[in-house]
Amino acid sequence: MFNYAVKLQHDEDTDAYIVSCRDLPLMNSVGYSIDEALLEAVDGIVTALSIEIGERRPIPAASTPVEGEHSVILPVLVVMKAALHNAMIETGTRKAELARKLGQKAPQIDRLLDVEHSSKVETVELALHHLNRRVELSIARDI
Repeated sequence: MFNYAVKLQHDEDTDAYIVSCRDLPLMNSVGYSIDEALLEAVDGIVTALSIEIGERRPIPAASTPVEGEHSVILPVLVVMKAALHNAMIETGTRKAELARKLGQKAPQIDRLLDVEHSSKVETVELALHHLNRRVELSIARDI
């Protein structure tokens, strides 16, 4: 759901790879090799998600990669926070209401939604549970 497809475009003038994502127009990053560009794409996507959350816009689901695109896998905690943000929008849950359900203060909910803050996975999972969502995790072998 949040493994975004990115396109790499080689810039002849700088010998860099420019990364874009059709699902997240605010995302952009650059790297000087394909591997570096894909690694930088993770940071670019996290930044784009942070902007979307800050603007209180729903995080779009990732599209299936098409030929020539690469799939970027985000950290589990970032995915959970994006899902929590979307669940809050879908259910009309305000931060203050979620704070009451979790027995926490409003600033703690802000950190819970901050994709760059290292929250406890268990706390995000509990917040999702209060919004009638559950976390399912799968582990796959790299090919």
